[in-house]
Amino acid sequence: MTLAIDDCLRSASPADFAHAMRQFASGVSIITAGTGSGRVGMTATAVTSLSASPPALIVCLNRSSSAGPQIAESRTFAVNILAADQIEIGERFAGKGGFKGAARFGVGAWSTGISGAPVLSGALASIECELDELIERHTHAILIGRVVHTATLPRKASLAYWQGSYVAIDRDEDLVRLAEVSVPSTKHG
Repeated sequence: MTLAIDDCLRSASPADFAHAMRQFASGVSIITAGTGSGRVGMTATAVTSLSASPPALIVCLNRSSSAGPQIAESRTFAVNILAADQIEIGERFAGKGGFKGAARFGVGAWSTGISGAPVLSGALASIECELDELIERHTHAILIGRVVHTATLPRKASLAYWQGSYVAIDRDEDLVRLAEVSVPSTKHG
């Protein structure tokens, strides 16, 4: 008797899946859209490049997020990649302190990008996008953004999220630490 694949495979539990994903270190970004009192933003770690030519990226947002409808309406958004010294901004946009909507923009220096989306001064990078496609799957919406403008800062430490906590990643400091614990190479003559 042969079993169909559907009969053998089961879905992992949401808790097991969340635990496994905590092992994946992710950059921390603020996804923003809208203008004036209609500005919205949220902290996201589910951001990845899709294509270099043409430049495009993917952002996954919870469908209950207030940012989703604003992005769908304005058809533009920005991905603001946080530096290690911007934890307070990341927490505020994640909902810590109960801030919602435009009130989340009370920390950090914000300007309006060429796309019309809010852009964070001091972010490692701001990537402005035009919404190319919005795909709803399960609890999330997948945004495919065509990149229309980027701005970057000179190298600073990056903010990442790993195992349920924020961590700083600093290329120069981390290379020194790795050199201290690495196995010395042996030269063969």
